[in-house]
Amino acid sequence: MSRLRLLADVHISPLTVAALNSHGYNTVRTTDLLPATAADEEILELARVEGRVVLTQDLDFSMLVALSNYGLPSLITLRLSSAKPDVVTQKLLEVLPSVEPELTAGAAVTISDDSVRVRQLPIH
Repeated sequence: MSRLRLLADVHISPLTVAALNSHGYNTVRTTDLLPATAADEEILELARVEGRVVLTQDLDFSMLVALSNYGLPSLITLRLSSAKPDVVTQKLLEVLPSVEPELTAGAAVTISDDSVRVRQLPIH
């Protein structure tokens, strides 16, 4: 059973969130906790306070995490050629177990179709 707690932003399908939960990942959508209009900074702060990893397809988060100089929250950025929920879910279920230790410690993980890049936080 995973200890990872994920905070999925609005671009992540509710189907993916449900699938992650069914596989033992404690996953909530940002819109369950914040208004749909919440700023990226508010989402990062919520994740930091709640001990959650931000799951997104929005590249703005990478810049904000890098500029913040914090060790948390960890971030998973998806750069997949398909945003279909089944494709996204399959890729996450494939990759998450191998990057869980880094995400727990504080990392920015970028998942593309053919690679996974892990950078420790804070990014210098």
